[in-house]
Amino acid sequence: MSNDALLVLDKVCKSFGPVQVIEDVTVEVHAGKVSVLLGENGAGKSTLIKMIAGVHEPDAGQILFNGQPVRIRDTKTSEALGIATIHQELNLVPSMTIAENITLGRAPRKFGIINRRAMRKIARDALAKLELDLDVNTPVGALGLAQQQLVEIAKALSLDARVLILDEPTAALTTTEIEHLFKVVNQLKDQGVGMVFISHHLDEIAAIGDFVNVLRDGKFIATVPADTDESELVRLMVGRDIDAQFPRVATEPGEQPLLSVQNLSDDQLKDISLEVRPGEVVALAGLMGAGRTELIRAIAGADKYSSGTVKVAGKKLASFDVAAATRAGIGHVPEDRKTQGLVLDASVAENIGYATMAATAKNGLVDRKGQKARAQKVAERLRIRMSSIDAPIRSLSGGNQQKAVFGRWFTAGAKVLLLDEPTRGVDVGAKVEIYELINEITASGGCVLMASSELPEVLGMSDRVVVMSQGRIAGELATQEATQDAIMALAISNVHREEEMGIK
Repeated sequence: MSNDALLVLDKVCKSFGPVQVIEDVTVEVHAGKVSVLLGENGAGKSTLIKMIAGVHEPDAGQILFNGQPVRIRDTKTSEALGIATIHQELNLVPSMTIAENITLGRAPRKFGIINRRAMRKIARDALAKLELDLDVNTPVGALGLAQQQLVEIAKALSLDARVLILDEPTAALTTTEIEHLFKVVNQLKDQGVGMVFISHHLDEIAAIGDFVNVLRDGKFIATVPADTDESELVRLMVGRDIDAQFPRVATEPGEQPLLSVQNLSDDQLKDISLEVRPGEVVALAGLMGAGRTELIRAIAGADKYSSGTVKVAGKKLASFDVAAATRAGIGHVPEDRKTQGLVLDASVAENIGYATMAATAKNGLVDRKGQKARAQKVAERLRIRMSSIDAPIRSLSGGNQQKAVFGRWFTAGAKVLLLDEPTRGVDVGAKVEIYELINEITASGGCVLMASSELPEVLGMSDRVVVMSQGRIAGELATQEATQDAIMALAISNVHREEEMGIK
């Protein structure tokens, strides 16, 4: 243990009931350094940072701050020490403004009344650190997921933190926004702020980290330099070598389309037509706001469209009818699992079983025993880490929650799988497992339409790439001829065209 460490978790342990999630782990945070915390979903990363944040107290071991033992009883104690935490799942109030969210719980007051002018200044100063130009009077619920993430980061920066904990901060950000964030991180390093950074994007580690602490199954494995080879980081993290990061097994596609979208339009989508044949994975690529999520949701019946048709195996589906889409064999893994894909207070078994609840009912009653058995089977297959199948799904790590959403449609036998950022917040090992399931679906005659912001995933796991821009299809590329540059050229094509025409 170093004498110059700003923050030390010294041989800490934590259990939840009979499950020990952290066992004798020691992690150090140094002023002006970024300590990367790396591990599979369920390795204990989130629990560890919740100890620092005051959400959980360790059962054993100690926490030292500036060399002195401290007890972080709650989040207020953590903040008072100068620790700011950005959790994996955002903690924002959608109905409140950006300024209100940034100053939540510590709004400036004058004569006992909230000083809104001072509140707005605090918020603007925080946003300025991220070079983010947003109206601080805007309700957070009106922002996209990426902008909400940046507001959460600005909220933490407004605390003038000495220790900043970043749990998957780049998961919903564009390349430009990530560059802005890394610029801020480097500025904070120069100011002596110590940081803990959690990311499943291995290419980010060398760019932003100084050293890496690897966890596996709640135990400390090793501390290595941030420029350690990615294959070695993967081996330390999962305890085995992963031969292929993108194990796509191409299948000869069928002749007739399984999914057909013709002339689909609404306020954001403009005359979209595409087909996906049995055995195919078609990726939707494009810049943020290109319309990928809107298209996925319209096909899934989650959103209305004004004109056009959606057909599965030649049969037309009604617009804005999730139940009809599900009966037709469509499965939807949404972009934001917390608000759109899960019932957080329900159990793992219930969440996995929602899509099959009606189809498996007996005499109008839910087949709870059968639902639980099917959920247990798919949970074991997907290696979902949980205390039991009856545990609340909110108790699982983000990656294990995502696998449960995926498992819901695998259990339902979906033939058309709509995936919106399917591996966001998922570790390397779990990503490969999800990719293998995609292969199983296409090998059995199903098809996949996948929206992803990760271009390596787009290129590595698709057979064709459809590029969207400004709500339109800008072009299509066979994976064999697709490159990141070619995709980006199409992604900005409509943007440039509308600028030239003077369209705002």
